[in-house]
Amino acid sequence: MPADKSQLLAEGFEIFLLSKNLLLLEENKISRETYFLESGIIRSYTYDNTGNEVTTNIYTAPCFVNDFLSFFKQQPTSESFQALTDCTIWKMSYEQVQFYFHTYPEFREFGRMMLVTNYSALHNRMLGMIKDTAETRYLTLMQQHPDIFKHVPLKIIASYLGITDSSLSRIRKEIALK
Repeated sequence: MPADKSQLLAEGFEIFLLSKNLLLLEENKISRETYFLESGIIRSYTYDNTGNEVTTNIYTAPCFVNDFLSFFKQQPTSESFQALTDCTIWKMSYEQVQFYFHTYPEFREFGRMMLVTNYSALHNRMLGMIKDTAETRYLTLMQQHPDIFKHVPLKIIASYLGITDSSLSRIRKEIALK
């Protein structure tokens, strides 16, 4: 994107700080803004049919964070998004995003690339939950996002990996012994 258009795009964002443990998005609310996480860690979570909290994703900066179905379809979110650390976030309204999509072909292309990238990550995570062992999922997370282990409680990491706290402890112990 040419520098002048990049500057126009940047002007559409507004910066804000989100303190640790606060919600960025709350389940069953409509996402009226999209967010770019400049610094910090955010998780998305929901509850299973027995009321247990399940972490569905962990976002590490820099990246876009949102319930994209809620944002683009303007329907209620299916999960909550919570800051796990203090976060610096840039936000842009739904109306502003739509304006940029309709005005700048480069922005449309960027949006398309983002959707494909997010779909790919979701698809790989789904397949990993089916095909990979818990140890492999743990090692992959450690390799791809080592900072998570410095800032995210093990209970949340275990939930994200689809295992119990005690299974995560056992896996960590076995890996340490290798």
